[in-house]
Amino acid sequence: MNLEEYFKRIGFHGSFEKPDLATLNLIHKQHTMSVPFENLDIHCGERIVLDLEVIFEKIVRNDRGGWCMENNFLFGWVLREMGYETFTCGSRVFNNVLNDFQTIESHLIHIVSIMGKRYLADVSFGVSSQIWEPLELVSGKDQPQPPGVFCLKEKGGFWVLEKTARKPEVLNPAFAKSNLVNKKDVHLIYGFELVPRDIDTFFEANNSLQTNPDSLFTNKSICSLQTPTGLRVLVGWTYSEVTFKPEKGVDIFNMRDITDDEIEPILKQKFNIKLLNRLQPANKKASYTL
Repeated sequence: MNLEEYFKRIGFHGSFEKPDLATLNLIHKQHTMSVPFENLDIHCGERIVLDLEVIFEKIVRNDRGGWCMENNFLFGWVLREMGYETFTCGSRVFNNVLNDFQTIESHLIHIVSIMGKRYLADVSFGVSSQIWEPLELVSGKDQPQPPGVFCLKEKGGFWVLEKTARKPEVLNPAFAKSNLVNKKDVHLIYGFELVPRDIDTFFEANNSLQTNPDSLFTNKSICSLQTPTGLRVLVGWTYSEVTFKPEKGVDIFNMRDITDDEIEPILKQKFNIKLLNRLQPANKKASYTL
């Protein structure tokens, strides 16, 4: 494991001797543009393990992606190796069906301190809720990024991340009423407290999310990657390309269903992923929006 291999994986060629905000912004964005958010192991009959060397081998050397606990675990190691002052937090994802935050901390994030300011770093939430660059930990401040306007709000020590979205413009009429298209102007993403967590805190959630029949991740196979103009995502057999148009106040959704024979080429061409075992796509009923 070394930083040079990681930097080659994400296409970063700058100096990393100074742990400043500009460098953090760049490697954060490069990670989201290079490493997919995906849970494909679950649907290939494989296990996701929270072992840093295993994750490094998978993501850096084998050009795979991973879900939050893999990507952000790896990113935390990178931050520490580069000399950043940082600690890990657990966050509770907002459940739209229950209209409340989940009871378990299933999403791993990092808090980074630079020049007396703190920032939220999160390279692996995926789809249009993915921040491209770290957010300053300031309550009530709108922080526009290409996916939308993000805002952190704090009350009683509990921080909530929300996003104001743009109007979706769906090109394919067959998907005009798709449950994958988010139609809310403002939606909550997750909430967290500034309490440091060790990686073993996430072992139970990591196991539950890939074994519980009610889990989003056992019900849907997901692979998403940010692009310079938006994002690409494959959910089950539905492939979508979303183009952000902030100047027009819309996001353009180009969605289509693909066949089993198209799965492997799409993964290779659009996400640079080649799986060792055959993927069994899944898109069962579960609340999830792009």
